[in-house]
Amino acid sequence: MSLSRLKSLLVICMAGAPLLAVAGNMAPWPDTPSTAKEQPESVPMPPGFQVVVTEQEGPVFADSRGHTLYQWPVRQLRNGPVGERKGRPSCDKTVYTVNSGLMSPYPPGFVLPDVATRRSCLDLWPAVLADKDSKPVGKWTIVERDDGALQWAYDGYALYTSVLDEKPGQVNGGHSQRPGEVGVRRPVEAPAMVPPQFRVNAILTGRILQTRDNYSVYASSKDGPDKSNCNAACLRQWAPIQAPAYAQPRGEFGIIERSPGIRQWTFRKQPLYTHIGEPFARMFGSDEPGWYNVYMQYTPLPPADFTVQDSPTGRVLADREGKTVYMYNCADDALDQQACDHPDAPQEYRFTVCGGGDPKRCLERFPYVEVSEGVTSNSLLWTAMWIDPMTGRKAAAGQPGAKHVWAYRNRPVYTHYRDRGPGDMTADQWGEFYGYRNGYKAFWLRTDFGRGE
Repeated sequence: MSLSRLKSLLVICMAGAPLLAVAGNMAPWPDTPSTAKEQPESVPMPPGFQVVVTEQEGPVFADSRGHTLYQWPVRQLRNGPVGERKGRPSCDKTVYTVNSGLMSPYPPGFVLPDVATRRSCLDLWPAVLADKDSKPVGKWTIVERDDGALQWAYDGYALYTSVLDEKPGQVNGGHSQRPGEVGVRRPVEAPAMVPPQFRVNAILTGRILQTRDNYSVYASSKDGPDKSNCNAACLRQWAPIQAPAYAQPRGEFGIIERSPGIRQWTFRKQPLYTHIGEPFARMFGSDEPGWYNVYMQYTPLPPADFTVQDSPTGRVLADREGKTVYMYNCADDALDQQACDHPDAPQEYRFTVCGGGDPKRCLERFPYVEVSEGVTSNSLLWTAMWIDPMTGRKAAAGQPGAKHVWAYRNRPVYTHYRDRGPGDMTADQWGEFYGYRNGYKAFWLRTDFGRGE
């Protein structure tokens, strides 16, 4: 084996986490991932609320139990709006039995599956109610529901918790990677403690730092603490991120003086740069030896049953054999747009898109990623569950025919029968609306051609 090939087969680990084999020049996690957590901005909150630093979304607002708060901001679809408008909570006790027709090309009136056991929006998303003597604080306001109850809102949008979250720090009800995705409720992120020139973007490998205009931020292993060694030829490829004369250090962000009157931002004492000529929202700079993306915090590594593989268009999570892992997405077409991508939801949608309604065919086409003996998870994001593959529902441990499978955010993950080797990715965008409404998406860790992390 050549030295270059040997170097490309990296093995990285984090204290308390299993090993993860990574192919390619740029590991999605560094060799020694920091366990440091993102610092939230200090903001006023009413009594009974707190900020919890979660593994994927970073700091989020939570109730007194530590359960994540969610919103559902309105989104305009071709046939009408979906979601809630500011000051107008619409999640109620109505149990819908037919689809709304908002999700083109389906006309309204089709009977929904499992209507006899279907729950209401409020059953799945309990409203965060306010006492009659509660007082607004900053962006925290109080809105009146149609039933007369008072409900807390943040930045105008009503607040809810999710029945899928059972522990503090879980964010199983929704995500922030694609906040415009149909049906997805969004966790309410606490403001990030970053200077105005920066923003934080949640991707599957962590909370990555970008400039305000969405260019990736990098640091160099050749720099010292609060010392930039990027000069001369280096500056033809890398642009130091300059701090204006009026800027002040903030949180973990500092400022060094490169030369008289020229000030550069640092994060945790690392001088910060952008990659000259790189398209916005791309991460190519970390392919350069000695350069790496700057994260506010890293997502914990997946369990040892997973690897990372190069595909023709980026890096994907894969199973032990290198086969690409897929997530299943689903939101139904009722007015309350319930998620149908987890085992507690109706399985007709998934069985239809993966096997024409035949569970056995689904299992052949999209087998579950099964848990190997002795492998465990140290993350709230990854859990092991027993599934009856013929119903798609949770099963008792050791139940005949049941499979012990990995789940991400409480949703099982899969491989695909047409993928023959590492990097194959034949089922990405399988299903409706490129796999976002009812279908499968590859578990992207980095995409090189704009397909979305």
